[in-house]
Amino acid sequence: MKGREKMKKKNIIILIFIAILILGAIILYLSGMVELTNEQDEIHEYVPEAEITDEQLRATVVSLYFLQKEDNKLIPEARSIDVKELTKEPYITLMNLLIGGPKNEKLVKTIPDETKVNTIKINKNILTIDLSKEFIENHVGGAEAESKTIYSIVNTMTQLNEVEAVKITIDGDENSAFKDGAIKFTEAFVRQE
Repeated sequence: MKGREKMKKKNIIILIFIAILILGAIILYLSGMVELTNEQDEIHEYVPEAEITDEQLRATVVSLYFLQKEDNKLIPEARSIDVKELTKEPYITLMNLLIGGPKNEKLVKTIPDETKVNTIKINKNILTIDLSKEFIENHVGGAEAESKTIYSIVNTMTQLNEVEAVKITIDGDENSAFKDGAIKFTEAFVRQE
């Protein structure tokens, strides 16, 4: 019996000790002396190191194909442009950027000087680009250079999902060709890497 009574007293002392601890924690908490916080429950706002400008938010990157001076290969030049510009008139925008030439000094433009875009329209995934006569009259000539010019346009335009092929006309004439006749514009051109 003595053992049981000792055990009961011990259990009562432990319960009283736990009750005092709990009561003390409650008193300290209510008095504001101890702040209980859980960092996981806190929401912290992400603050970037550099602010993103409105212009950067509206920008997208397109690839414009130009010739590399070093090896005469057609390669893309990444260019950041305003999304509004691209969604408003994507084909005209890309063609005007191609006509304007590269920004990188190691690249050369492929479209002859004074070339103008008359019209651009798309029908059944074929983009028809009608260019001014300067496109053929001012071209340096030669089958390789002519091919690079065509595919700088085709590869640039076919990056747009809706364009599968590009047809080129000169002042409305579908049967045009470069001066030497090596490349004719009778058929649509598809992307070539």
